[in-house]
Amino acid sequence: MGRKPCQIFEDGEVKIGGKHIVALIGVNLLYACVGICTKKAAMCPMGSWPYLLWFGGAIVVIGTYAILWQQVLRRIELSTAYMFKGTTLIFTMLIAALLFGEAITGMNILGSILIVAGITLLARS
Repeated sequence: MGRKPCQIFEDGEVKIGGKHIVALIGVNLLYACVGICTKKAAMCPMGSWPYLLWFGGAIVVIGTYAILWQQVLRRIELSTAYMFKGTTLIFTMLIAALLFGEAITGMNILGSILIVAGITLLARS
């Protein structure tokens, strides 16, 4: 209640601080880890201990994400926070390439550039 979610200027422009951006990126990176856990679970025989551990890990990660996302939304406007959801796609693509050897194509790179450009344009509008 005593905190301002964002800095609002006289002309109505909203600015978010660096720590807000770090929080947004961090929580979206955490959400990308849910996909990694479920992918690892899918690689195990259903019902096996490794499957249950990876699937359980996904539940823990998504629960943690939900709690942190609510804390982010307490400090940042919803429309501003959702601009950064596209970073989840970029993080997932990069982690999948590193952990699973999945290919990153030219279209993936172009899409990532468009996501970052879109976030930048929306953040400046």
